[in-house]
Amino acid sequence: MNHEDVITTEAARFAEVLATADPHAQCPTCPDWNSADLLWHLAGVHRFWAEVLARDVRTDEGAEALESEAPPQPSAISAMLPVREAATEALVGQLRQLEDTAHRWTWWEPEQTVAFTRRMQVCEATMHRIDAELTAQVDVGPIADEVATLCVDHCVDVMWGWMPDWATWESQTVVELAATDTGQRWLVEVGRWFGIGPESGREFDVPRAVRTGAGAEAQVRVAAPVGQLARWAWRRQGEAEVTETSAALDALLAQGIQ
Repeated sequence: MNHEDVITTEAARFAEVLATADPHAQCPTCPDWNSADLLWHLAGVHRFWAEVLARDVRTDEGAEALESEAPPQPSAISAMLPVREAATEALVGQLRQLEDTAHRWTWWEPEQTVAFTRRMQVCEATMHRIDAELTAQVDVGPIADEVATLCVDHCVDVMWGWMPDWATWESQTVVELAATDTGQRWLVEVGRWFGIGPESGREFDVPRAVRTGAGAEAQVRVAAPVGQLARWAWRRQGEAEVTETSAALDALLAQGIQ
């Protein structure tokens, strides 16, 4: 897979769809946003990560400084489109010239590298392209198998997996994700992490999932072609067959991913 080509293609399709969509149409998969908000979100994401890479940002403070530099959202879609295009070009340009192992800040503490951003931005561009198509009520295009596999991997390993080091983990069920067309499978422990934040004093009880060993026995099976499985995991109206009901899995999915 050429990650940069995927980002470029998906972002271009995203913009093409939203250029003629009703700017006030609600995004069904990100219901807090309308189509104008969705367009500006991806433009901002690409601007931010292009700057993280270009400025060699390595600290939370540096990332927060970049956030504070975000420009205000224009009122017209026509004014947002060239900003999105320039931001995507800047992001892709940085990714093309940097090695995976180059150190850069990310919000995922275990992996502070360009490789993480490269993978994350493939997933983000792909899923937001689907958001755009759903918002505009046009046919949703397919996800290439290799891209869909990356999206499932990233969802399982990152988007579902975060837990603070002070929390307690409780596994509640094991779920098998099965790609019916490619034969791939992911075994995932689904449960929750809980505890009291040492700084805030707040009590937390949050759904979570992590990979489990190949010998684990699944209580729930989710089966679909890999493209649909990726959409299901990322909550983009993917169609999958789920064999059993599971409160733990329902809670995990209810969190959503924007």
